[in-house]
Amino acid sequence: MGNAITVIYKWTAREGKLAELTSIYRNVTDAMHQNEPGASAVHIYVSEQENALYVRDEFVDADAMGYHLGTTAAAHFPELLAIATPGPFFFWGEVPEEMKQATEQMQLGGEFATHAAGFDR
Repeated sequence: MGNAITVIYKWTAREGKLAELTSIYRNVTDAMHQNEPGASAVHIYVSEQENALYVRDEFVDADAMGYHLGTTAAAHFPELLAIATPGPFFFWGEVPEEMKQATEQMQLGGEFATHAAGFDR
């Protein structure tokens, strides 16, 4: 587990915009795969019932998450906000205070939790 950070979050699409939201997130996923070696996993899940995307990002550490927020996320955020509502965002791991404050400024509805126990197999 180490210093890894997992972020689970939801984007709720405006009416008729779920396909466009999904397309944008496929581009985000491709960009992360190509340009962010610190992103160890990225998965998007589409909920037709909720008219929403659920996303799971896993970063090797806070620096990798910070890089993502300052590059790929920043590049796509305005486009996403035009067609969807962000949040809530759940951050699991050791997130530095300045990153917590940045998520508050972005109005992501962030909730934070540190790892207490568990294992990966």
